[in-house]
Amino acid sequence: MDFEYSPEHESFRKELCDWLATHLPSDLCLDDAADDRVASDRETFERRRAWQKTMHAAGWVGISWPKEYGGRGAGLIERVIWEEEYAAARAPVLPGNMGLNLVGPTIIHWGTEEQKRRHLPAILNADEIWCQGFSEPGAGSDLASLATRAVDAGDHFVVNGQKVWTSGAHFAHWIILLVRTNPDAPKHQGISCLLVPMTTPGISVRPLVLMTGHHHFNEVFFTDVVVPKTNLLGPLNHGWKVSTTTLMYERHAAGARGHTAQVARLVALAKQVPIDGRPAWEHPWMRQRLAQLAIDCEAFKHTRFRSLTRQLRGEPPGPEGSILKLTGSELGVRIAEVAGELLGMHVLVNQPSSVVPDAPRWFNRVLAARQYTISAGTSEIQRNILGERVLGLPKG
Repeated sequence: MDFEYSPEHESFRKELCDWLATHLPSDLCLDDAADDRVASDRETFERRRAWQKTMHAAGWVGISWPKEYGGRGAGLIERVIWEEEYAAARAPVLPGNMGLNLVGPTIIHWGTEEQKRRHLPAILNADEIWCQGFSEPGAGSDLASLATRAVDAGDHFVVNGQKVWTSGAHFAHWIILLVRTNPDAPKHQGISCLLVPMTTPGISVRPLVLMTGHHHFNEVFFTDVVVPKTNLLGPLNHGWKVSTTTLMYERHAAGARGHTAQVARLVALAKQVPIDGRPAWEHPWMRQRLAQLAIDCEAFKHTRFRSLTRQLRGEPPGPEGSILKLTGSELGVRIAEVAGELLGMHVLVNQPSSVVPDAPRWFNRVLAARQYTISAGTSEIQRNILGERVLGLPKG
């Protein structure tokens, strides 16, 4: 794969950078968007939603989505450039991020024409905000053990059960929901995928607040929820294949963190923060730790480029996405560990200081980093996938 961008790609980059410089409100910028994936309150959520609408009207949302559904119709390389420059501009995570990165691509791959025309333009314009109803109290890493039932009732299903760790459910309009439609089939074969409005009677949401004080996770309960059969995504009882598509997109998105920018900020702080009476940067061991992180970031970037080859051929992400999820999340943990060593007591106080004005960012980063090795499939699950599906190793 050629890692050099063409003149056309660089022209696209300049157009995007110029537009962001002109239109991005400064008070929407974030020190670390990865730790603020879901808005902290309704007002912030609505402001970000308005920002997504502004971006969509200018053609900067759904970069690689088909034009007939409201996308820009550009290529995958343009989407990568968009991700690079959007992060560099410190722009906020779009409130429709779940729909843009996971649900929309899954609907493009599995949806009927009616479903595509109903949902895709609304996802792009932030008229539909989505959440993902996969994990349950007894079905996380072993997702196929899910117990939420959808009973056939003629022209509709009746759903009962519970989901957990549902990001953004308190703001979402719709949920992509995995349910068991055939309890007598082997556990991977009796699952279906439904598209469900969150306003449907019988759905309730309960918050799960992190130790950082952030609230983006929720529990979602379903009590006799009626879902029309026209909301079935993909074939009946083949929801595992549908969910695999969603999870591979999720793992690609989970790997796309702003690691390089975080390490650059740590290098700058190392030249200011003292350790044993002199700047941390003057200690060879600290320079070595930071240099290794910079090397890891560069290796991760090129691993991500390599993983794009499959999508450039027009195929959905495959098990190779587990490489990105595994390496990206564990790199985030190593960055957090070095941040803790470098910043010491500053990282334990969730308040800015004259030495570390962005201390809250690192407080959140250090506390939250390890969760990324669990969400979207634990590191252990990713290693199993790579061993069995990529390397062809025997199970057990």
